[in-house]
Amino acid sequence: MATIKIIFRPSRVAGRDGSLYCRVIHRRKVAMLYTGCRLSAAEWDECGRQIVTAAGDGARRESLAGAAAHLEHVVASLEEIIKAFELSGREYTAAGVADAYRAASVSGAGFVAFARKVIARLEQAGKWRTAETYSTSLNSLLRFLGGAVEIAFDRMDAGMMMDYEAYLAARGLSANTRSFYMRTLRAIYNRAVEQGLARRRDLFKHVYTGVARTAKRAVTARVMTDIKHLDLVASPHLEFARDMFMFSFYTRGMSFIDMAYLRKADLHTGILTYHRHKTGQRLAIKWTAQMQEIVDRYCDDASPYLLPIINRVGENERMQYLTAIHVFNKRLARIGRMVGCPIRLTSYVARHGWASIARSNNISVSVISEAMGHDSEATTRIYLASLDTSPVDNANDVVMNSIG
Repeated sequence: MATIKIIFRPSRVAGRDGSLYCRVIHRRKVAMLYTGCRLSAAEWDECGRQIVTAAGDGARRESLAGAAAHLEHVVASLEEIIKAFELSGREYTAAGVADAYRAASVSGAGFVAFARKVIARLEQAGKWRTAETYSTSLNSLLRFLGGAVEIAFDRMDAGMMMDYEAYLAARGLSANTRSFYMRTLRAIYNRAVEQGLARRRDLFKHVYTGVARTAKRAVTARVMTDIKHLDLVASPHLEFARDMFMFSFYTRGMSFIDMAYLRKADLHTGILTYHRHKTGQRLAIKWTAQMQEIVDRYCDDASPYLLPIINRVGENERMQYLTAIHVFNKRLARIGRMVGCPIRLTSYVARHGWASIARSNNISVSVISEAMGHDSEATTRIYLASLDTSPVDNANDVVMNSIG
């Protein structure tokens, strides 16, 4: 009887994920079948021959859980094919088992298989963030479907999406998060429509796919001062998180991903120049003593990076960044509690705080807009309005006090 063994093959390209294959063995002949699962060596348990689903941050864990479920389905399908061959009494080969699985996969191709192909293409194109977004949304849908590994396009309808939205709401997800999943799944489905694999139908007409305005709150200059002068010598990990937070603030609210990929070569003749990952826009910042003090404290002569966020150069750097920001935000939340910050401290608060403090010091909207890399002053005005509701609150106080 044929046997199945899961094989992990590391990538030949440094920093890229490896691949999982099923090795089908029968009568000393071998056939290899690609499972579609990609992961790093640290995410594969060689002894247990299983995916380490507890690796990485929340989003990555969801992706790994989905990959594990998919792998289980592949193995189960192969076992069913082998069992069918055995019961038939006919001679068969390892290659025949693999071919039968591929034929079944093609004939039963549906939304999940198509989505995985889209994700694989995005990864090949280096669009890691979009690939992770698609993978997270797909895995959420699979959990709703009770671990199903495929769903035909024709089985998807508006009622299913409404049930899925109710499922997400019951899990406590916000309207914007639910909308995020819906919009991502809609984008995948529309790609299938464009390729003639699915009929054009409005599956999402009864679910929320908008973006609700969320309240953002910025810290005051006093809170920033408290964070800056907080004595964290006895806790180096918290001190590092605080220093990265302050570096972001000093650099006009630079995002954590931009900080992670800053190179020493980006600093030249007193000017730090970089391109925002989010928009590709080029920004230039005057280098200051406060920035230099932080860089000197964590300088690594062997690294091409300015800050020690990515420590193993060329080794799955994207995963290092995702792990780092997850840990960073957890430590920031603790720091926020230590200084009595009225809001949860996250990597975004440095950007919010810089904009709010700049405005409170009468810096013009046009200057703030340029400093933050916004595409227009209108964007900056909306951004500032979302941070500070005090003018409206003060107006309401005046109105209420006027009636005695």
